[in-house]
Amino acid sequence: MSEQLHPMGPHHLPLFIVAPGQTDVLMVVTGFILIGAVFGVGLFYWHLHSLPERMAHRTQKLQFEIVAVLGLISLFTHEHIYWIAGLLLALIDLPDFSTPLRSIADSVERLAGGPPPDGETEAAAATSAGANDQNAHADDKVHSHA
Repeated sequence: MSEQLHPMGPHHLPLFIVAPGQTDVLMVVTGFILIGAVFGVGLFYWHLHSLPERMAHRTQKLQFEIVAVLGLISLFTHEHIYWIAGLLLALIDLPDFSTPLRSIADSVERLAGGPPPDGETEAAAATSAGANDQNAHADDKVHSHA
């Protein structure tokens, strides 16, 4: 803008004032910054929202699934109490009740004369086969030294 619009106007206009019909560079840069800021805040929100789920990932499967469902409920209902409940559940280590109860049930089944559980028959067969192989190798060593 080399020509003056008004004789009382300043001789030098600031950089952000452009002539009619030219691209306003400051507005374009501000638009990109605004889009980047909105995208960055959205990424931070998603990262923060998945925090309970990432914390519960190292826990038991049932606890992880409950925390994930609470996270989805809070995401779709916009009620933060579900997110807080999921975060608290992810922070608490729930004791493992199923393993001792399964062991008790298997023991009672064996005492009652029922068939052993499927996993135990294969494990017992593998253990006895391994013990027989070790005894055979020990016998070979003893006989070779005599």
